[in-house]
Amino acid sequence: MAASDAAFPKADPRLKPLRWPLRLTRAGMIAEQLLRALWPAASVLMLALAAVMLGLHDELPVELVWSGAVLSALALGLALIWGIKRFSWPSHASALARLDATLPGRPVSALLDSQAIGASDPASAALWQAHQRRMATAARQARAPSPNLKIAAADPFALRYMALLALVVALVFGSFWRVSSLSGMTPGAASAMNGPTWEGWIAPPRYTGLPVLYLNDQPAGELTLPEGSQITLRFYGEIGALTLDETVSARTGELPPATDPQQEFEVRQEGQLAIAGQGGRDWQVTVTPDAPPAVAVAGAPDLGPEGALNLPFAAQDDYGVVGGTVRISLDLAALDRRHGLQIDPDPREDIVLDLPLPLTGGRSDFTERLIEDFSQHPWANLPVTYTFTAQDAAGQSGTAAPFGAPLTARRFFDPLAASVAEQRRDILWARANAPRVAQILRAVSHRPDGIFRDAGSYLRLRGILRRLESHLAAGALTSPAQEDIAAALWDLAIALEEGDVGDALERMKRAQERLSQAMREGASDQEIARLMQELREATDDYLRQLQRQAEQNGEMMEPGEMPEDMMQLSQDDLQAMMDRIQELMEQGRMAEAEQALREFQQMMENMRMTRGQQGQQGGDQGRQAMEGLAETLREQQGLSDQAFRDLQEQFNSDAQRGQSQGNEGRNGGQGRGQSHDGTGGTGEGGEQSGQQQGGGGDPGQSQPGQGGSGADGNPSAGDLAQRQQALRNELERQRDGLPFGGEEGRNARDALDRAGRAMEGAEESLRNGDLAEAIDQQSDAMEALREGMRSLGEAMAQRQQPGQNQGQQGQAQPNGSAEGLDPLGRASGMDNGDRGAVPDRGSAHGRAWDLLEEIRRRSQDRSRSEEERNYLQRLFDRF
Repeated sequence: MAASDAAFPKADPRLKPLRWPLRLTRAGMIAEQLLRALWPAASVLMLALAAVMLGLHDELPVELVWSGAVLSALALGLALIWGIKRFSWPSHASALARLDATLPGRPVSALLDSQAIGASDPASAALWQAHQRRMATAARQARAPSPNLKIAAADPFALRYMALLALVVALVFGSFWRVSSLSGMTPGAASAMNGPTWEGWIAPPRYTGLPVLYLNDQPAGELTLPEGSQITLRFYGEIGALTLDETVSARTGELPPATDPQQEFEVRQEGQLAIAGQGGRDWQVTVTPDAPPAVAVAGAPDLGPEGALNLPFAAQDDYGVVGGTVRISLDLAALDRRHGLQIDPDPREDIVLDLPLPLTGGRSDFTERLIEDFSQHPWANLPVTYTFTAQDAAGQSGTAAPFGAPLTARRFFDPLAASVAEQRRDILWARANAPRVAQILRAVSHRPDGIFRDAGSYLRLRGILRRLESHLAAGALTSPAQEDIAAALWDLAIALEEGDVGDALERMKRAQERLSQAMREGASDQEIARLMQELREATDDYLRQLQRQAEQNGEMMEPGEMPEDMMQLSQDDLQAMMDRIQELMEQGRMAEAEQALREFQQMMENMRMTRGQQGQQGGDQGRQAMEGLAETLREQQGLSDQAFRDLQEQFNSDAQRGQSQGNEGRNGGQGRGQSHDGTGGTGEGGEQSGQQQGGGGDPGQSQPGQGGSGADGNPSAGDLAQRQQALRNELERQRDGLPFGGEEGRNARDALDRAGRAMEGAEESLRNGDLAEAIDQQSDAMEALREGMRSLGEAMAQRQQPGQNQGQQGQAQPNGSAEGLDPLGRASGMDNGDRGAVPDRGSAHGRAWDLLEEIRRRSQDRSRSEEERNYLQRLFDRF
């Protein structure tokens, strides 16, 4: 049995391995005691020092300064007394006990124990020594514990942190040298001083964000200050011993004496600042002027997506723009004074708007946009002048030169809506226009048949006309009546433009008509984009209505019911066709875009959701095979286009000119409409539709399709070769799966064999980098594919039984369309193989196709001169 010693001996040799952990533990305990005892005194000291470093004693009367000093000294004394009473010096035994408590089993206490009984027994003594050795080993693992410096319980209001924050602020924004100024406030300090002294401060304008400078810390010589800086000087000692000599304030009139103990003035110009006398100093002050802000229009106004004006501008200032205005004035000199604008307008104030400023970031140099909806303003779409003015914090302003442009706002493209909106503008232009407006509205509504789509709009217009004529009969049109009639005309114009049309087809037609009218009138890109988006939404609504109608009539087909011999056009394909129309408009090819829009409208009108019957198995398989070959032909055409484009780029670095990223087919043929998907044309086949909708189907423009891309964004020869190999493998699979035998079936297979060999040669040429040879091989492959499709079509015609087509009840047929048309009223290309490949040579499109092929062939002929080939290449870039 063991008993602990009454006390822990300090010099016990058994504690020698623990001397450093023990010292560190005791030091930590001392730190804990000091922190708990002296934090109030330290807080008082930090607050007093921060107040002195920030110069608060210079701003307060001497009496308050001394009162504060006495209170601070009293608080510091009380805090020290309180801390001394609470402080307890940690003993060696307490440090050893804390260190021992950190180890499991308290080995240090066990190490200092002595054997109480059995000491004379050798076995018991041996066991005790083994126990001591084990405890010594465990004690050597001791590490000094971290001190507990948390005193939140003693300082629940965190006063120590407030004092520390004040000291940090004083260190950043104050000066330690201000402590010396306290000596000037002691009684008899003036007589005890060896000579006069001074101090000063320089406070730059607050909007500059620059810190206050202590003038005593500035060496003599050059001194650069912002314009408007405030200088404060104080002279101590005998009055007249120190004098001020300065020329930077540009002060005139009655000035304070140069010997005044306190001087304050602003820096307005460059000059000299000097303090004459014992310990004086002089500086040559250079002033950094505060430049006025600058503002300028950064681009032409355009129309935002919601019909709002969007005008970019740029502004800058050395310290930041704080405000400004935008004044919009009517430009009568640039106005076309016709019709209702011939007479002088009624007086109307200019439009004045606040200058929009960035919400985040700096305002010293920024670009922002003025966004405002002026659709209902009388000056909408009339020429105006924009005058931007910016202001800085110093009160300076900068004005941009007047910028003349239209007051961009929403336009109306429905003819009737546009006419109503124009009369609204005229009546707001001048009340004297009221008789003319009434006359025009009466003429418009004289014969409403063929003009108004519904009786409601006609009745609204007649009601507005009666109100206008009643005011005219009463004598004159008052200002409230003018605003009331203008608001009614605006609502009517919106109703006529957008309409409340329940029929989705009618809405889609109207959206197409407005888009076509906008293209003919040369509308802006933003307006065309908005109308194009309306057409997309109307088309989606129309398709949803067709689907609901089919469900109500029990005509909704399950996926397994869909006849495979019916050509289909998915919603994605329709969206892709509208993408093509929008791309043509963005390229400025408005005639082609309008033609494509008319064809799209005709297709949508002919669309039906119908229920077809299952055809015979052989016919289904044949049509599947024909569709697969048509898709392969389109993909091969896309690869040929890309190879030709790469060949152009080898000889002309400008070959990318005119290329558009917005019309990339799935298979890489750019500039070919939707023909690469096999569904995007209005002609008689995939290639023809590509030429019609593509505006000539520029074969020189190509994009990467599904293959990889090189560093420049175009497919490399290796990528094209891999795609060519994949297309050849797909052709072999289609050839092996042909459902027909006989002579026509053999002819089709032979043609597809030739196409496969040509594709293999094209693949090898692509891998070798011989693009010209690859294009020739691809042309042979496409010709063989067309021949195979013709043979397959003949085989399908022989298999077809008489009267079979008449029994296909419920298949998609357009209104009055003949046999062989798809659900959109187009030639399906499945009943006559050669119509699915190239256009009819007797048609205008067929002659255009022949001309395009001839240009392509000549541009590839190396025997021709470089000038001729460059000319042919420019034809591709242009058309």
